[in-house]
Amino acid sequence: MRKQCSYKQHSKGQALVDLICEHLNLLEKDYFGLTFADCDTQKNWLDPSKEIKKQMRNSPWLFAFAVKFYPPDPSQLTEDITRYYLCLQLRDDMLSGRLPCSFVTHALLGSYTVQAELGDYDHDDHGSDYVSDFRFAPNQSRDLEERIMELHRNYKGMTPAEAEMNFLENAKKLSMYGVDLHHAKDSEGIEIMLGVCANGLLIYRDRLRINRFAWPKILKISYKRSNFYIKIRPGEYEQFESTIGFKLPNHRAAKRLWKVCIEHHTFFRLVSPEPPPKGFLVMGSKFRYSGRTQAQTRQASALIDRPAPHFERSTSKRFLLSRSLDGGMASVLFMTIFELSFELSSCQKAYTLIYSVGREGVVVSPLTITAESVTSATTTQVTKTVKGGYSETRIEKRIIITGDDDVDQNQALAMAIQEAKQQHPDMLVTKAVVIRETDSPTDEHRTQVRYT
Repeated sequence: MRKQCSYKQHSKGQALVDLICEHLNLLEKDYFGLTFADCDTQKNWLDPSKEIKKQMRNSPWLFAFAVKFYPPDPSQLTEDITRYYLCLQLRDDMLSGRLPCSFVTHALLGSYTVQAELGDYDHDDHGSDYVSDFRFAPNQSRDLEERIMELHRNYKGMTPAEAEMNFLENAKKLSMYGVDLHHAKDSEGIEIMLGVCANGLLIYRDRLRINRFAWPKILKISYKRSNFYIKIRPGEYEQFESTIGFKLPNHRAAKRLWKVCIEHHTFFRLVSPEPPPKGFLVMGSKFRYSGRTQAQTRQASALIDRPAPHFERSTSKRFLLSRSLDGGMASVLFMTIFELSFELSSCQKAYTLIYSVGREGVVVSPLTITAESVTSATTTQVTKTVKGGYSETRIEKRIIITGDDDVDQNQALAMAIQEAKQQHPDMLVTKAVVIRETDSPTDEHRTQVRYT
């Protein structure tokens, strides 16, 4: 799928979020946001209240559409389409390992996924082995697939919406549901993970939760340089407040964690967001969460007055085969990609943005080609799987070339194939496509080169 639009130079993040949600026909949009990778490949949330260009700086304009605030009770969402996009995010979380599951849970959630996509089991249509192409878990086994099929055959008459509701009702009970993890060290220098969620701040060591600080127990959250601090309310038998400090990798990581905490606390705990401080003598950051809180978005959702939107449930990530250029067989991965082109009013260059729904493993590289009138940015999707005893690696690259002058398509195609062979000499180039796009007002050319 592809969508293009023109944007002004000073557009804010909220305008892009609104545009994407409009394209997805999504009204309950406050649970979602856009992420981008900075120069250190760290995930950042696009601030809706700030101009996009001021946040991106030297980062490629590549965004991922994702769930930002995981609703504790998905049944309170008003529309099925909202629950569907939440399901897509959770499937991606499970597949990437961000949401660990037991064998039993993987089988149960996988069976609901199959029911939502394929409907009732039919031996004539599905046969005896019909889920091996699905991707359910990081280390998927034949035993898991057989258990999923066994459960799926019992769901006769269950609608896709009911299957997704059952999926969410079980997924929300997982311990890592909606937990945003950040690397840190404790006061003794031991590696830990700090998790932010709807209920508060969680502390993990060796993948085990060792402490939990609920939002009502936290009086203050702050950071200084690379240190992150929380001030804790005194307990029942304690007289004084206490402050706990953590060491983050750098100043940006500490600020990033602080902002995520502020946003989660405001969204889930407050009735309405606090206004930012005003004046020139204000100490510290003026950042405040500027969107609607969960209480406000529930009120707005109750006022939704439209027929249930019709939408097509896209095919999950699967193991599929296609014919390679030399006649051999090679595995490829189908993905849902949306592209937008942003035109800046002060110059002739355009930015091509790619955002995706439920996609993992994206590695963003810095600008790879620089010239007076041409720039290029590359994104790489790497997927490694084990199937039938064989290890398979599939790589998809997108090279987006933007410039004021015409771009030689033959040269761009040759460059893509040459780069593919140099970087991956032991693999076959299975697809190479050049797409030339021209905007008539500025006679600008954009060429996308993609190979798999």
